[in-house]
Amino acid sequence: MTAVLLPERTTRFPFPFAADSYRYSTNVEPARRVAATEAGTWGAGVLDVDGEYATELALRREVLAADPTRCQQLPHMRVAAWDALTTLLPELAATLPGVTALRVRGDRWSWRNDLTATSTSFTVGDDDSLPGGPLALLGSQIQEDVVLLDQREGSLWADAGLVTFAADWSMGFDVGMRFLEVHGPVPRVHEAGVVQRAEQFLMRLQPGQEYRRTNWTMTVDRRLDTSTETYPVWARDRRLVVDDPALPDRLHLRVEVQHLIRLGVSNAVCFLIRTYLLSLRELAAVPAWRRRLGVVLAELPEDVAEYKGLSRFRGAAVDWLRAAD
Repeated sequence: MTAVLLPERTTRFPFPFAADSYRYSTNVEPARRVAATEAGTWGAGVLDVDGEYATELALRREVLAADPTRCQQLPHMRVAAWDALTTLLPELAATLPGVTALRVRGDRWSWRNDLTATSTSFTVGDDDSLPGGPLALLGSQIQEDVVLLDQREGSLWADAGLVTFAADWSMGFDVGMRFLEVHGPVPRVHEAGVVQRAEQFLMRLQPGQEYRRTNWTMTVDRRLDTSTETYPVWARDRRLVVDDPALPDRLHLRVEVQHLIRLGVSNAVCFLIRTYLLSLRELAAVPAWRRRLGVVLAELPEDVAEYKGLSRFRGAAVDWLRAAD
């Protein structure tokens, strides 16, 4: 089987496992390095625009319309929000040449995106010139979720963000929390010092530096919005899917590519989260991935599996992956 025979969703998928076991780690590497997989490549840019662009932005609009609390910004993060917008709009323009146009004349910016039917002009730093604010415009143009971390008192604080595709957490709940508090429930990482090392690494970032890492879990169906706010909608499917003959089509490996960027004006850390989903059946089309995921799931410690919400169905997933030869 060659990568050219596989669909784009597979060839661009950031398969996260480099070994047959998984433990939490910082796993940080420089951004913009193309990563090769058994199916294709990923990671050439900070932003990724793919065939799900229109679908995911439409879903974000629906989520925000139903629950505006997914966009949070403490008052002191105004400069950081503008900093994120003015950092990432040029990045998106470079990612989508021809269908976007950015014109900058001093503090006056004009932005056009034919794919989203967006045409707007604003003055950087003037909230009245951009109804909804910079995070709202940014979230309407990129597939990534955005969290902005303020650095003060020897810590990082999650003080702003637009997050519509959270994996069992809540931006509305976490806003204003220290970095260590946000990661408080994660098993093993505090004893191993993983979160403390990650925070120290982030606080040493210099303006303009960009890094990335991956994180993963599993999700029933192609559901991007698995926030705690919608828990009653999706949680029971983790139990019911076990006996569903459609399990290999419904159960998805969910991978986040997280970019970490030190912004130059505000000194905030911009944390971008792009989520990718690939069903077990799609994943099994790449034999190396099928085998490795089965081994990783079988070997995963129970407390990690429980935290990731995998305990109910991982046995069924392992059985299917092993039988899919």
